[in-house]
Amino acid sequence: MRVIAKKILREFWNKHPDCEQQLKSWYQAAEESEWRTFNDIKREYPSASILGDNRVVFNIKGNNYRLIIRINFHYQMVWIRFVGTHREYDKMTQNEFRIMNIKPVKTKKDYQQALSRLEIIFDAKKGTTEGDELEILGILIDRYENEHFPIDLPDPIEAIKFRMEQLGYTQTDLANVVGLKSRASEILSGKRKLSLEMIRQLHEKLNIPTDVLIQAY
Repeated sequence: MRVIAKKILREFWNKHPDCEQQLKSWYQAAEESEWRTFNDIKREYPSASILGDNRVVFNIKGNNYRLIIRINFHYQMVWIRFVGTHREYDKMTQNEFRIMNIKPVKTKKDYQQALSRLEIIFDAKKGTTEGDELEILGILIDRYENEHFPIDLPDPIEAIKFRMEQLGYTQTDLANVVGLKSRASEILSGKRKLSLEMIRQLHEKLNIPTDVLIQAY
């Protein structure tokens, strides 16, 4: 999936560092995903809530925070719309945006205008004029964000803990993936390094990107 509006994640975890690793874990998993339906999302995130307007709400950090995205399956595009506390979530209202003409996204102003236009056409159908515009805008925004708001990989162990939380896994469930229960405990405490076979199993069973798992820690 192409994930855009990454700046929202960075700005939020700068204010709330306790959720940085979890948001990075969500981002890496979303970027590597190939969701085709909302059922695909629910299989990976059973606690996620599907809303109208093609929106999905994820619970982050033990449900302390909420992450809202919009998704366009046709263009394999995820748009981060909001990250905040429950109080902020309850107060959130939809903004009105202006229409813009497509042009290179080079400045902050260009970036904000592109996001504003994306709000209007995000549900465009493939093969339509607005669909073509959506595809081009997504590429321009993604390129701008990768340059100005890059997101590095999460810590491997924190990524495992994040997926366990999202799937409702216990340490025993993890042991069924990596082997012995003692092995699972040592992995979570950082005392045991991940083997190649463990990485394969964690990628297959927990859908954690291999780029995250092979990092030194």
